[in-house]
Amino acid sequence: MSIRGIRRKARRAAVMMVVGGSLFQVGSCDPTVRTTLLTGLQVTTEALFDTLVATFFTSLANDNDIGGGGGGLTTT
Repeated sequence: MSIRGIRRKARRAAVMMVVGGSLFQVGSCDPTVRTTLLTGLQVTTEALFDTLVATFFTSLANDNDIGGGGGGLTTT
């Protein structure tokens, strides 16, 4: 097995432990704290997703505007 495969598996295991551990931590929190935390995570995730989608479509629109004339490249 290559070093890259070992690192990938170790990273995946570490992420799973962190996520699993944080779920146990949140489960034992005060309900008000848990609600505030989860609401903040939801808002942050939605904002990140909206930004990524807007950026993707903006780049597509820019590519479409530039790509009409062959991108300005000429061959001689």
